[in-house]
This record gives sequence, C-alpha cells and structure tokens, in this order.
Amino acid sequence: MTWRDLVYLNKSDRQVLLALLVVGVIALAAFFFAGGKDDAAKDRFDAVEVPLQHGQRTASSAPKYYYVEGRRVERFAFDPNTADSTQLLRLGLQPWQVRNIYKYRAAGGIYREKADFANLYGLTVKQYRELEPYIQISPDYLPASTLRLPRQHARSEASPSSGVADSAHAAAPVAYSPKIKAGETVDLNALDTTVYKTVPGIGSFFARRILDYGRRLGGYVSVDQLREIDDFPMESAIFFIVSAKIEPSLRINRLSLNELKRHPYINYYMARAIVDYRRQQGPIHDLHDLSLLPEFPEDVIARLRPYVSYE
Repeated sequence: MTWRDLVYLNKSDRQVLLALLVVGVIALAAFFFAGGKDDAAKDRFDAVEVPLQHGQRTASSAPKYYYVEGRRVERFAFDPNTADSTQLLRLGLQPWQVRNIYKYRAAGGIYREKADFANLYGLTVKQYRELEPYIQISPDYLPASTLRLPRQHARSEASPSSGVADSAHAAAPVAYSPKIKAGETVDLNALDTTVYKTVPGIGSFFARRILDYGRRLGGYVSVDQLREIDDFPMESAIFFIVSAKIEPSLRINRLSLNELKRHPYINYYMARAIVDYRRQQGPIHDLHDLSLLPEFPEDVIARLRPYVSYE
C-alpha cells in the first residue's frame, strides 16, 4: 500500500470534508464577531461614570442612576419624616424603599414613633433592629394629644360680672408620656393595639403581632406565651398580666382538619390524628383520650388543654 492510498479520498468524502471546513470557518468567524461586539459593549458600559459621595467619579459596570452595590453603609441619627434620599441610601436602604418613603410622605403619611418605620415594605427585623437606635422623631410630628393644652378661662354664666376665673381651667400646659410607668400593667387579653402600645418598648409593629397571635390562640393564658412571638422584646413582658380566664373555643369534636391546624399549637399531623380518632373511636371527651397517640405527648396536651372545648 502506498502513501497515496492512505490520503486518497473519493468524491463523496471530499464533499463531506469540504462542507465541514466551510461550517467551521463560518462558526469561527461568528464567534470572533460576537466576541468583538461584546467587548465593545463592555468597554462602553464600563466607561459609565458614577458619582460618589465626596465628588469623586469612577467607572462602574452598573447604570449610574441605580448604583447601589458596593456603597458603604453608614449609621447616623435620622428622622424618617425629613431625611432626604441621599441620607436614606447611606443608611443602606434600597432605592425602591426610598421611593416608597417619599410616596408615603407625599400622601400625608407621618412616622409618629420608631415602630412605625418597621412597616416599611421589604425591611427585615434585623435591619430595623440596626436602624432603631438611630431613629429620632421630631416632636413636631408627635400627635397633638401628647400635650395637655391649657383651657381658656371662662366666666361664670350665673355672675358674668364677677370677673372670677375658674381655677380648674387655669392649669399650665403639662406634657405627658403615653407610656405606662414601672409597676403598672396591662391585660394581655385586652386584644387592643392601643392598649399594647402604652407598654414601654412596644410600638405598632409588636402591638399588631400580640393582637394577631392572641386571636389565633383564642386568648392568652400566660405571659410566657409572648416568647412564642418571633424577636419579641421580653424586657417588656413585666408590664403584662393575664387577669381574665379565657373561654375554651377550640371545638375539637367539630372542627375540620384545616380548621384545627390553624391553631398555633396544632400542626397538620396532629389535626389528622384528631380527625382519624373521631372517625374510628367517636367524640373526644378529654385530651387524655389522645395520650396514646405519638402526636400528643403530655406537654402538648397540657399546652392545649386551656383552649379545648368538647361540645
């Protein structure tokens, strides 16, 4: 066999080889062409200058009107009612959060206490905890009810010429705090956010959490149940008491599986076990009837007992 026999290709083989070469050349050209455009676009994009805080300018790969990545987060005192966008961004807030603050203020919204700022959409508990010590609400934005204004002196209608002023209406302005003092308490089962907000350390955010959790439970039986609320400031628990006994409202023999598992102390598997027991054994007369089920150890039964009604 000669070398010509090795390199000899028939006509069909030559056509296939030629076609492959053409495709390869086209693919290589397309690759270099596309890569050149990407590099050019990248060069143009990288040339966008972004203003920094101290008047410096540098190149960035992000559009200058939305440049937030890599900025230095600072902590300083601010009033959410008056802080401008530059200050809010320096605090680490996102541009869309700043826009929401501006929209809220433009619509007449006012941050009257620190806890009101926790309602900002997208703000996490961790972020709020970090910002809370720096929030300073100007007294100008507090409710007028926080001041006890002097009453006008009034003449007695019976003797208009006497000229004697009613001393009860001559009191000087006295400012007072809406928060209760040490030694005073409020009922945890008041289920009223206005009452809860009189407790030191409790604002609108946690007042709403206390109310919502109390309604889901069917009332509180112990102040320690506040520990079951995520991130609750337990130093405020000393101002709460449970003075009234709740009425059991968890009708264990009537509620459906979905209704049962809405209670904070009953999960899906427990609800299913209750429904299965009712179907197989009949009505439940005491939670002790469930003690043989693995879903109901003694501590779970003790926690549920105050809420269960057997009607």
